[in-house]
Amino acid sequence: MSALTVEIGDLTRIEADAVVNAANLTLLGGGGVDGGGVDGALHAAAGPRLLEACRRLRSTTHRDGLAVGDAVATPAFDLPSSWVIHTVGPNLHRGQDDPTLLASCFARSLDIAARLDVRSIAFPAISAGAYGWPMADVARIAVGTCRTWLAGHPDGSPQQVRFVVLDDRPREVFDIALRSAGPTP
Repeated sequence: MSALTVEIGDLTRIEADAVVNAANLTLLGGGGVDGGGVDGALHAAAGPRLLEACRRLRSTTHRDGLAVGDAVATPAFDLPSSWVIHTVGPNLHRGQDDPTLLASCFARSLDIAARLDVRSIAFPAISAGAYGWPMADVARIAVGTCRTWLAGHPDGSPQQVRFVVLDDRPREVFDIALRSAGPTP
């Protein structure tokens, strides 16, 4: 049986098989308006080998960067996880308001997690914050997409999907989305 949960925490310290990076399309770290955010924090905590791995992706399979809604994995290096799954969320400030792009971030990340045989995965609130999506929309889309994905993969991995947020307000919003969605299949 799969579990969907929300918790307050720091993705750079989460013990999960994989953490999801709210990356920018370059895959080269420093996402967010101030050069920080989830992307910058994960790159800083993972150490320079994460940037090297992302540069290899850019020179081979992702020459033009990573498309909005897509995902790709690298080792996690100095993080307590085994993998970092990078995904690029839609930026509402740039007119990227299609909820299917945001849903794709979660679904593609879970697809990759399944291929890697990841048992637990931790997501941030992709596209909230610097990319301008309202937290309630992000929570509803994240929970709905992950719940649907898990229902279609009842015997596969991952078995534990965690939404990791920074404080009480987003936790409450995700709690509401989780309660509204009903029990995990």
